[in-house]
Amino acid sequence: MADATFYWRPGCPFCWRLERALTRAGVTLPKRNIWEDPEAAAVVRGWASGNETVPTVVVGPVGMVNPRPEEVVVALREHAPELLPDLLR
Repeated sequence: MADATFYWRPGCPFCWRLERALTRAGVTLPKRNIWEDPEAAAVVRGWASGNETVPTVVVGPVGMVNPRPEEVVVALREHAPELLPDLLR
C-alpha cells in the first residue's frame, strides 16, 4: 500500500476547499497539521521550496503544493489506487 498524506494548517481556506472536494469524491487521506507537527512542516518545506505552503499532498513519490482535486486523484490512480473509491479507479 502506497503512502499518501494531506498536509494542512488551521484556518487555511485552500486546505478546507481541497479536503471538501476530495471528501465529496469519496477520497479520505490521513492529515497532518504542520503547526502542531514539526516533522510534517519539514516535509512541506521540502516540497514547497522552503516554504510552509499548504495544502500539500504527498502520494508515494509525488508531492503536490496547493493541488487541484483532479491532480490528487491522478496521483492516487498511479501510486495508490487502493485509496480511491471504485468509481474513481
